[in-house]
Amino acid sequence: MGRMSASPGRRVLLAAPRGYCAGVDRAVIAVEKALEQYGAPVYVRHEIVHNKYVVQTLEKKGAIFVEQTEEVPPGNIVMFSAHGVAPVVHEEAERGRLATIDATCPLVTKVHKEAVRFAKDDYDILLIGHEGHEEVIGTSGEAPEHIQLVDGPGDVAKVEVRDPSKVVWLSQTTLSVDETMETVDALQEKFPQLISPPSDDICYATQNRQLAVKQMGAESELVIVVGSRNSSNSVRLVEVAKNAGAREAYLVDFADEIDETWLEGVSTVGVTSGASVPEVLVEQVLEWLSQRGFEDVELVKAAEESITFSLPKELRRDLREEAATLAAERGGAGTGTEARENSGE
Repeated sequence: MGRMSASPGRRVLLAAPRGYCAGVDRAVIAVEKALEQYGAPVYVRHEIVHNKYVVQTLEKKGAIFVEQTEEVPPGNIVMFSAHGVAPVVHEEAERGRLATIDATCPLVTKVHKEAVRFAKDDYDILLIGHEGHEEVIGTSGEAPEHIQLVDGPGDVAKVEVRDPSKVVWLSQTTLSVDETMETVDALQEKFPQLISPPSDDICYATQNRQLAVKQMGAESELVIVVGSRNSSNSVRLVEVAKNAGAREAYLVDFADEIDETWLEGVSTVGVTSGASVPEVLVEQVLEWLSQRGFEDVELVKAAEESITFSLPKELRRDLREEAATLAAERGGAGTGTEARENSGE
């Protein structure tokens, strides 16, 4: 399609920051480095990050994504996703004689450590988050006998604790800041002695992206959020945009998912992306809009980000040799099913 001329008054507000956060960048690079160092295949338990394009790109390079650790044949490398896993998953990998790379975001690891510490001190831990999300499953697995999930303010009424003087809340890192604090307020009303974690568990990237969308949404009739539907932080950005005043907000994986009818009567389009979205997908959306007269792009900058995380320490070891040794100890590298049958599991 040829480029259309810019129409008077049509503009795009582009959120900053947007896209990859430090934890996602670390996890994606970790998969690429593992493939480069050890060759394919490298198995990844669940999607390394919640983005369709990223997963498809890594699959083409030789990554194999599995739902369960037991699907990985002995003698191979398995990587744990940025969302983190419960201790039982590490045990499964050990039983399966697998070499592991832990790509859990360090900010998620921080929440895991807080859960362990508060459980050790015999606190009831109220984990604010969405049921079934991988991060929630991983955190809950650190101290299942101490943790109960609170999925929004509506869940507060049913929460029961052993000792109201020993209650702490923790949070899934990718939630809406406003929704989380609404839940915290309701919990504090019910449990006045509720303790907050030592630092805000909603990650800096989630907060910054939501802040930019709040500023942008107030001036936009339409907001397009680039991100996958299983990405919690991307879904939250749509909600934040609508709450900020945008008439409509939609989540798309790719530019070709945008419906031209969304542009009817629109002079300002806000564009942002979730924390697991590569910039190339945003560029494609901007090009799509430009071809329809939205060529004027203004940056809406809410914060500066300079945080980086070092790659997982396991990438400094010879994991192929380690995996082969582990498989040999099991009596050979068969399929995961064969290994379980041979061990009598």
